[in-house]
Amino acid sequence: MHLTQLKDGGVICRDGGAAYHVPGSTTIYALAQEAIAAGTGLAETVAAKGQGEAAYLARLLDAGRIDTPLRHPDPAHLHLTGTGLTHTGSASARDAMHADTAGMTDSMKMFRMGIEGGKPPVGVEGVQPEWFYKGNGTTLAGPGDPLISPGFAKDGGEEPEIAGLYIIGPDGTPFRLGFALANEFSDHVTEKGNYLWLAHSKLRPASVGPELRLGALPQDIRGASRIRRDGAVIWEKPFLSGEANMSHWIANLEHHHFKYALFRQPGDVHIHMFGTATLSFADGIRTETGDRFEISTPDFGLPLINPLGQEPTREIAVRQL
Repeated sequence: MHLTQLKDGGVICRDGGAAYHVPGSTTIYALAQEAIAAGTGLAETVAAKGQGEAAYLARLLDAGRIDTPLRHPDPAHLHLTGTGLTHTGSASARDAMHADTAGMTDSMKMFRMGIEGGKPPVGVEGVQPEWFYKGNGTTLAGPGDPLISPGFAKDGGEEPEIAGLYIIGPDGTPFRLGFALANEFSDHVTEKGNYLWLAHSKLRPASVGPELRLGALPQDIRGASRIRRDGAVIWEKPFLSGEANMSHWIANLEHHHFKYALFRQPGDVHIHMFGTATLSFADGIRTETGDRFEISTPDFGLPLINPLGQEPTREIAVRQL
């Protein structure tokens, strides 16, 4: 079952066949809260609503009416985070950024740690991954919305990923609603300058959607990431995800995020991205304002498409009170 959120309110369900409006629904967030309160699954809660009129997802996407699947009414209560070096092909792209480091780079060390300890037996805690913070709900872009690169940025590049979407229950239990496509937009030139600038490079918007896939993540996800400039494809590469192509279990990544009490505050929303192995930056691509990022895979239905925008340079002055 897939769910889609409309910007003007309303939820659409696609369950194997044609899509339809979910009667009486306003947001996926509200449906999830209803399911938590009732002690039922999200799919069961949606199914109990019945089927409304038919919906045509491709048309709605083209019309700009589809939003990211999950928001919090207060954007400050949404946490946008992620992990890196979690995919079996991710080390080469990241290591190339820091290849001038003597000996084994920190990236390669982190990758090796994941290979050796990211998929522990059930009941055993695995190695913790690289982790980063991207922002709150104010930095979350929907499908079709521009990914705005700040004026001080040195680069704005795509990262095709899968994201997990979560709500924290009243007793602090994290509930996973499902998974969605994500573009974990980053500044790779800043990161390449010094690995300790990784935190700076990740403080950028990200886009998630258009469809929320309920249930377990497919083991082997195969998709495509491409960039269009003036209508022409200037770069394209396949991307792989799912645990068959990862050095960590999803459960291990979730554990090392939600082990912090800070991230188990009742009612909060979390969108956590699980990493990538495909970067146009690693192939020498330099993006330009107006470029269009496209991420797609049959497992998630509609593609995630966002243009690259540019914020003007701003001078920030702190005033003494």
